[in-house]
Amino acid sequence: MYSGSCLCESVKFNIKGPIQQIVYCHCSQCRKAQGSAFATNGIVKSSDFEIISGETSLTAYESTPGQSKFFCKKCGSPIMSKTESKPDQVRIRLGTVSTDVTERPVAHIFSTSKANWEEITGDLPQYEAYEPGR
Repeated sequence: MYSGSCLCESVKFNIKGPIQQIVYCHCSQCRKAQGSAFATNGIVKSSDFEIISGETSLTAYESTPGQSKFFCKKCGSPIMSKTESKPDQVRIRLGTVSTDVTERPVAHIFSTSKANWEEITGDLPQYEAYEPGR
């Protein structure tokens, strides 16, 4: 089981299953939402994700039709995103997970959209869009 929270700890959550398909996303939306070079996201089953406190502190922004990003309205921490067409999953922002994550990233996605000042290093595969199979 994993636990996590926003920066101010108003929103706290548990994940009782594995975190799958962890990727570094370099698209412009993730860069702006994170205020950084990329977002590190992982997918969990909706049934494995539980907000244990602060649900009223969450607010959402529909970044694209059918996809909403949820963040703490007190401290601004991005927590997760949900896609209407995939109600069985939640995409969690790994930076909000407080416990050690055993799964590891599998790829850099939208690598051609990366910030011009960023250099992607390491051996993980890089894809122009989503990784194959998604």
